[in-house]
Amino acid sequence: QVQLVESGGGLVQPGGSLRLSCAASGRILSIGAMAWYRQVPGKQRDLVATITPGGGTNYADSVKGRFTISRDNAKNTVYLQMNSLTPEDTAVYYCNADVRELGSLSRLYWGQGTQVTVSS
Repeated sequence: QVQLVESGGGLVQPGGSLRLSCAASGRILSIGAMAWYRQVPGKQRDLVATITPGGGTNYADSVKGRFTISRDNAKNTVYLQMNSLTPEDTAVYYCNADVRELGSLSRLYWGQGTQVTVSS
C-alpha cells in the first residue's frame, strides 16, 4: 500500500513563507505527475500546482509568482515553497501523486492534508 505523508504546515503571518513536503512510500515502481491542492471548509478542492516527472510545472493564477512546486524523484517527494502568503491562502493543503506500484497499474493517491493558516 502506498502512502503519501505531508508535513510543513502551520501558522504564519501575512507576508511570510512556508515549505510543504509530501513523501510517498510503499512498493513504488514509478511516480508520474504530482500535485498540490487546497481546500477551505464548504468549498471544493482547488488545484494549486502540478509537476511532471521531468520537472514541467503548472500553477493556479492565484499563486503564480509566489509559490514554487518542485520534486526530488530519488526521494519520491514533492515540495511546495509558498512565499508572500496572504490570509486568502489559508486552507488545508493536500498532495496527490500518480503512482505505479510493483505488479500493478497506476493509480492516484492522496495525502491526509496539512493545515496552513495565514494570520496576524
